[in-house]
Amino acid sequence: FSNWICRMKNRFSCLLLLLASLAGCASAPPTAVFPSPEERASALDAALEYRQTLVGMSGNELARERSELAARNADPEAQMRLALLHLLPRQGNVELARPLALLESVLKSSRPGALALQPLARLLVEQLNERQRLEGALDRQAQQLKESLKKVQELQEKIDRLAEIERSLPQRPALPAAGSAR
Repeated sequence: FSNWICRMKNRFSCLLLLLASLAGCASAPPTAVFPSPEERASALDAALEYRQTLVGMSGNELARERSELAARNADPEAQMRLALLHLLPRQGNVELARPLALLESVLKSSRPGALALQPLARLLVEQLNERQRLEGALDRQAQQLKESLKKVQELQEKIDRLAEIERSLPQRPALPAAGSAR
């Protein structure tokens, strides 16, 4: 009977080992297919060329392009293009949150098209974060300047009031010189 128990333990151990190894295989993440340097260079060149074509577009063309790209928002290339479109300087006061979100989406994607664009997306995210930091510092300095100008104006008003008070005081008679008194 003890012999039978040992065999069952061995079989049970083997079964557990087999199940554990199968579970390990099932949970292994799929390996990402990294683009070749040529594919990466081609994707980066295409993104930079697209940026150049945006510069020559009219306002209507840009609006049409924005709506077309928004329809393909799940595509990493479209996300990159839409981020580049949002970053155009002539778009007025550029809101950085939208392009940052699009670029972060490209960085998180494991699709082959996204992998090729990730170096450019990473660079743009770094630049946009720095730009946000500098804009925050500029806003703080503008606020400090505004407060300083207000204080200067208040001090100038005090000086003007003191000068007015001094002018309104009656003139004092001149004191006789010390050497002329006899």
